[in-house]
Amino acid sequence: MGPADPVSRVQFHASGRRQETQRLSVAAKSPLSKGRPAPSAGSSAVSWVWRQVCALILRAGGWKVDGDWPQADKVVLVAAPHTSNWDGFWMLMAAGYYRVKLRWMGKKSLVDHPLGGFIRWLGCVPVDRDAAGEFVDQMADAFDTADRLVLAVAPEGTRAGTPVWKSGFYRIALRAKVPLLITVLDYGSRTIAVRGLFQPTGDYAADLPAIRAYYADAQGRHRAKFSMSEDGEP
Repeated sequence: MGPADPVSRVQFHASGRRQETQRLSVAAKSPLSKGRPAPSAGSSAVSWVWRQVCALILRAGGWKVDGDWPQADKVVLVAAPHTSNWDGFWMLMAAGYYRVKLRWMGKKSLVDHPLGGFIRWLGCVPVDRDAAGEFVDQMADAFDTADRLVLAVAPEGTRAGTPVWKSGFYRIALRAKVPLLITVLDYGSRTIAVRGLFQPTGDYAADLPAIRAYYADAQGRHRAKFSMSEDGEP
């Protein structure tokens, strides 16, 4: 890439901190500093142009991208910290840079109107929130019927701040038999870091501290709202 290529001007850096855990498998063998797109991204002109646009927006916002996208077509993306509506925007820009279609959960009523198709195009996976306790099965079914699915879930469950992490992200991955993708949105260093794949063992109490360790130094846009409690819903 030449000097005029906007992608080449996005700043990348390799983190010196490497947390070790037996259950973490970093998919990319090269150092986590190149920001390579998804292996299955293809080479369409539209996705290439969109990648350039996202690279320019990330650079204008002062953001760095750290890490290669893993070789996995279906993952639950752990999106944290989540303290602001801006988090979703920057995650979408990062997904565009990686040439990945990012999906997110939304209430069913969001797509039950004439603009529903557009909302789905934006990445919404509709969930019937009246069916209490069944959203995990709904998301697992979505994984079963999809060839590729990257589902972003904020473990806090809210941007308002919470003393505990919800376990929904973990239960969805476990039920769907897909790995978690550890992704850190750090406003302190203005870095969006793709840390690697984590395969849930089924022991939430044991796995949660290992997952949380990757967010230990991260700062949300509103720092006071980001919780690092080790507890969570069963």
